[in-house]
Amino acid sequence: MIHPSYSDLMAVVNSEVEQGEHPVVQSRYSIVLATAKRARQIIAGEEPLVEAEGKKPLSAAVEELYQGKVKIVGDEEDEE
Repeated sequence: MIHPSYSDLMAVVNSEVEQGEHPVVQSRYSIVLATAKRARQIIAGEEPLVEAEGKKPLSAAVEELYQGKVKIVGDEEDEE
């Protein structure tokens, strides 16, 4: 069992979305892409934003997302 679950991660990522706005993350696929991208950054040498001693890069990336240390930016915000 993965902890936190996909639904928990989606709730955290979408927690700052105001009522009536589109959620940042609408599928598990978006969570997988975001955590994989962050894990690749950690592998490339970026410091994890959470205590990661003994953790694999993907586990550290999931924990960062769950703790709100990294944000998923939508396509519109990325273009600005």
